[in-house]
Amino acid sequence: MSKPVVLIAEELSPATMEALGPDFEVRHCNGADRAELLAAIVDVDAILVRSATKVDAEAIAAAKSLRVIARAGVGLDNVDVPAATQAGVMVVNAPTSNIVSAAELAITLLLSVARRVPAAHASLKAGEWKRSKFTGVELFEKTIGVVGLGRIGVLVAQRLSAFGMKVLAYDPYVQAGRAAQIGARLVSLDELLAEADFITVHLPKTPETVGLIGEEALRKVKPGVRIVNAARGGIVDEKALYDAIVEGRVAGAGLDVWAKEPTTDSPLMTLEQVVGVPHLGASTDEAQERAGIAVARSVRLALAGELVPDAVNVQGGVIAEDVRPGIPLTEKLGRILSALIGAVPQSLDVVVRGEIAEQDVRVLELAALRGIFADVVEEAVTYVNAPVLAKERGLETRLLTERVSPDYRNLVTLAGTTADGAQFSVSGTLTGPRQVEKIVEVDGLDVEVVPTEHMLFLRYEDKPGVVGVIGQHLGEAGINIAGMQVSRSSAGGEALVALTVDSAVSPEVLEAIVESIGAVSGRVVDLA
Repeated sequence: MSKPVVLIAEELSPATMEALGPDFEVRHCNGADRAELLAAIVDVDAILVRSATKVDAEAIAAAKSLRVIARAGVGLDNVDVPAATQAGVMVVNAPTSNIVSAAELAITLLLSVARRVPAAHASLKAGEWKRSKFTGVELFEKTIGVVGLGRIGVLVAQRLSAFGMKVLAYDPYVQAGRAAQIGARLVSLDELLAEADFITVHLPKTPETVGLIGEEALRKVKPGVRIVNAARGGIVDEKALYDAIVEGRVAGAGLDVWAKEPTTDSPLMTLEQVVGVPHLGASTDEAQERAGIAVARSVRLALAGELVPDAVNVQGGVIAEDVRPGIPLTEKLGRILSALIGAVPQSLDVVVRGEIAEQDVRVLELAALRGIFADVVEEAVTYVNAPVLAKERGLETRLLTERVSPDYRNLVTLAGTTADGAQFSVSGTLTGPRQVEKIVEVDGLDVEVVPTEHMLFLRYEDKPGVVGVIGQHLGEAGINIAGMQVSRSSAGGEALVALTVDSAVSPEVLEAIVESIGAVSGRVVDLA
């Protein structure tokens, strides 16, 4: 088989190539050259870009084999994520690659503004020695207001706390207890503006945050405040900031980001109190290398059809550690359910019970869909195209959560209904310190089976001798039984036998067993 093709559209670190490894055919192009990009992307499986390459709807439509778009960095302004999702293409980035670099730059700007380093440096280079002109202020025992307590905001708060600063934080999506863990006091934005000697902004750019630190906010600040924005341009209103500095309400500002980029003519840069740099937040060797390695690893996972934690169009947010072990289990449940039904159900309920139901478990719905279609369609099933496959085939899904699980700490149940109204279900859990996977229910009957590569499920009317007949047929076929579990509704009623075996059961052997025991149904599940 030919190797998957990975297109490198911009210069990336050598470590990126090493992380990709030898399993891919790697091609290169100049992604900033539109014609060259559109010609090069036609038959590739993945494309790796930075910020200069525009992977828009046109490029995605031209890429007939594309499965992954990888942005070696944080922002995705140059990637049309909705178009990629519609096409079933996974989009990945490196959300944590530059957080240390960005945090350190914010602090660099803060110190530069506080001690007037750039202006003093320029004066000295001009042949002047004016110590008294550049008197600054200390951070020690001052109050820092951190606007946005995400990954970068947390790092900034932790580092400035070590300077002996009192830390206030504003973030409507963070609990007070979380802020307290890093030594910050959560307050309203108005309180932060009134009390902070320094303010540093670390929010994403959204319609709600654009202009957040604007004319109104800058009239509420503590006189002499110094403001840093190393997040996104436009969150701090540049005209309002200019006016506040000129009028003496704000003592200085450090800016890494701008409302319009690139920019070289901002009025703010005419002010000696302002330190400005051209969006250098991620511009360190370490951040670039981390970003390249992270997306290379994500590409490897994505092309293998595996879950990619950094996929932005699969599930928002970080997957909780308690949820992760349930992902492969839920995929297996999906494969077992589709085998039991013998087709794709018309509707599917993914029911998550127990402690993990308090977490974001949307990824388990995706895992179930991936399992449902894994043995049904010829194409590779991924966490991006599984919902697309479900929509195309009219499969309606619901994710239901219940925080109480009577019998197990956590339980995942897949319940499917066919077009003729027949209902099927399978449940699984993870047990013990080693999180051992177990199937604990099939169509309402209790079992306890560890899923293996080869499994056999038979439903029949409870009667003596059935187990012996099954064993005889499998023995004659040279198939060793690894485990067996029999469950029944009542003596002489409906019964289910679940077997794990060491090798595949052929259709001929299955047919012979079903006929011999008068089984209502017999299904082979191959999880290899």
